[in-house]
Amino acid sequence: MTIPVLNPEGGFRRLQFNFSYDGTNFQGWAKQPDYRTVQGVLEELIGKIVRAKVDCVTAGRTDAGVHATGAVMHVDIPDQELDIDNFAFKLNRILEEDIRIQSVREAPAGFHARYSATARHYEYRLADADRPISPLERHFVADWYRPLDLALLNSAASILVGTHDFAAFCKWRENATTIRTLKEFSWKRDETGLLVAHVCADGFGYNMVRNLVGAAVCVGEGRYDLEWIRRVLTEKSRVSDSYVFPSRGLTLAHVDYPDDSQLPAIAVQAWALRQSSDEELE
Repeated sequence: MTIPVLNPEGGFRRLQFNFSYDGTNFQGWAKQPDYRTVQGVLEELIGKIVRAKVDCVTAGRTDAGVHATGAVMHVDIPDQELDIDNFAFKLNRILEEDIRIQSVREAPAGFHARYSATARHYEYRLADADRPISPLERHFVADWYRPLDLALLNSAASILVGTHDFAAFCKWRENATTIRTLKEFSWKRDETGLLVAHVCADGFGYNMVRNLVGAAVCVGEGRYDLEWIRRVLTEKSRVSDSYVFPSRGLTLAHVDYPDDSQLPAIAVQAWALRQSSDEELE
């Protein structure tokens, strides 16, 4: 079993882009008619530069209002003479300021932005106890009116780490698997007192990170005990949509990839697992 798009078709070359964006004024990653989306903007402007229709494939399809500081995508373009070293500069000159390309390079053989990824790292920023949010932070920090106990947040989060069926924490989608390996879920307070959750997994279901955050907050504020979150996980009792925290606090921070020599094998493995599933939309 092989991925039909593991390598570009004849006459095309694959480029790897590292980029970031402020998701506030985007209706998410995936292009939609009549809406401004990250994919739609990038495909239009890259297409103008290379004078061809292009498809952008990313590692994490973020939802409306979600941000990214470490996003990765690949784009197959016609095999033409192109100044790769100045491609990011050219693109940034015509992009609006809420998207920036950090780097562009020739993708290694067998690289697929989605299927070659081994882990996605998200961060969620939260101001608790009715702390006033600075106007400069308002698009990137969610707020909560009750004080939260850091130790309880971490105890709740630790229960969820591992390979589980996270059906309770994802919106159901036909043919989409809800089994994921949560590699890390931890909380800390930064130097200003903001709570920051670091969530890392091989992939995420729809709204999974924001559901995980909401469930941990229920324990962190003392509303439920640790047995509640364990029971929700094992019984797959769908967490209420009221626990889905706002998108503005969520940022895709980093995507992990294996060594170049392992790229094709990892991509084939991931494709076989999720060929009939929707990619995460966080």
